[in-house]
Amino acid sequence: MPAAAMAYLPFPTAAADALVGSDMRPTAPTRAGQADRVVVKKAERRLYLMRGSEPIRTYEIALGFQPIGHKARQGDGKTPEGRYRLDWRNDRSQFYKALHISYPNAQDRHRAHRQGQDPGGLILIHGQGRTSRPTGEQGRDWTHGCIAVSNQDIDEIWSLTMDGLPIDILP
Repeated sequence: MPAAAMAYLPFPTAAADALVGSDMRPTAPTRAGQADRVVVKKAERRLYLMRGSEPIRTYEIALGFQPIGHKARQGDGKTPEGRYRLDWRNDRSQFYKALHISYPNAQDRHRAHRQGQDPGGLILIHGQGRTSRPTGEQGRDWTHGCIAVSNQDIDEIWSLTMDGLPIDILP
């Protein structure tokens, strides 16, 4: 879907969280100034830190090397789509710093196993590491399914998020 077509998609809100259930609300209260959820719009190559219904920060991103569609199996180069959580962080990542996304969920595992596939895993929001790669440019997606940002951006995202935060990854 072209980026222009993505612009009409609303940011998921607390009302959407209520429909999904309490398992997708933050597991701890957020501090003042912190995000209460993350939204990724793949077609726009943008990551939004949200507080309520408003974005508080926006970042350019790079995706998996085959960015169209939902991740179905290990090695497909796709970035997952759906609702997940930021469930742990690594400040010694080979990509500088990394926030782990809770992919695969039970539905992802079931879908992959039904097709005799491994769903893959270790999907992260991470920095660039020691190399400088472009982010956000169409045709410049280079990860194996992760969401990459600049090292400066991952520092800010790190400070404005907490473990347990919901993340919505949209097409």
